[in-house]
Amino acid sequence: MKIIDVQTFGVNMGDGNHVFVKILTDEHLHGIGEAYRVGPDHAVEEAVHYFKDWILGQDPTRIEYIWRLLYNGSRFPGGSILNAAISGIEIACWDLKGKALGVPVYELVGGRCRDRVRVYLGVSGSTPREVADSAKRAQDLGFTAVKMAPHPPDAEKLPWDQVLRGTAARLAAVRKAVGDDMDVGLDPHARIFEPVRALQMAQAVEPYRPMFFEEPLRPENIVAMGRLRRKIPVPIATGEMLYTKYEFRDVIAEEAADILQPDLLLCGGLMESKKIAAMAEAEYLTIAPHSPLGPVSTAVSTHFAASTPNFIILEYRDDSQGPMRNLILEPLKREGGYLELPQDPGLGIELNEKAFAGNPLKSWRRPLVVEPDGNIAYQ
Repeated sequence: MKIIDVQTFGVNMGDGNHVFVKILTDEHLHGIGEAYRVGPDHAVEEAVHYFKDWILGQDPTRIEYIWRLLYNGSRFPGGSILNAAISGIEIACWDLKGKALGVPVYELVGGRCRDRVRVYLGVSGSTPREVADSAKRAQDLGFTAVKMAPHPPDAEKLPWDQVLRGTAARLAAVRKAVGDDMDVGLDPHARIFEPVRALQMAQAVEPYRPMFFEEPLRPENIVAMGRLRRKIPVPIATGEMLYTKYEFRDVIAEEAADILQPDLLLCGGLMESKKIAAMAEAEYLTIAPHSPLGPVSTAVSTHFAASTPNFIILEYRDDSQGPMRNLILEPLKREGGYLELPQDPGLGIELNEKAFAGNPLKSWRRPLVVEPDGNIAYQ
């Protein structure tokens, strides 16, 4: 079997940009994947096309070989754009190989070690009451875990003590609404610059027993994250902006996190995530993949979770309704706070290509966060 074409679909159906990858073969089989939208999304799509000539004529089932062809062949270690492109291609190869062999992908990477995959839902709200109501709605849908922003809106423009009080009030309201049996993850979105302030926020939320504190600092300085972890009273989670086993090795060596969060659409793909998980398992660390993009990310992450013993929970966006429902023909089934394992060959999903016409990528940038004195804050 040989690769005869690599196609991309740059799509925005109203839920943000998607860069889908489709690999076609001379045996009339195809595989689908997705490359993460890292910001310059047109560049991600072009990077996939750049790699196309490298893999035409290759056997798509030689996944480790193709990964090394792309990663090692790039000479310089890639950043977000190249690693997103490699991830999308690698995932499509796994889908194709599963279809060729007639088995779900998780059967190719160790087989299932669990029967279903626990997921959490993101909740939001400007006020404590609003975020508490959002968490309660998730609980009523059967979810046993949620994730929220801890700080109040426009926190960069508020006095720090007010931010801490507002953070505590939001967590208190959520706990009152959902009780003690709901896990609550916190994500300040790497917007805190000073480690001491991250520590103070963690101390403010400690009484409400958060499941994890995600990216309390930006990931550039792993040493600083390690120092913070040795002081912080709640579990640290990080990894969505990191690529490959090499960067995660630094996090593990520095003892900078309790929970690792590789994004399979960015960190190098499914096998690279399995390698990261194996490294983490030897250090008694757990894995909670970053997965905010919808059905393709959900599918490959579900196969990863099904076959990875130190997986604990998966980020989930409901793709059964709204704009995301039109991205694929049929989403994976969810029962309460768990996804059922797909039984079809490959990833178990197919792109809804007919719906993509007239919905191209849009130019996007994260809105700037400007402090009261005009300085641009982290965001």
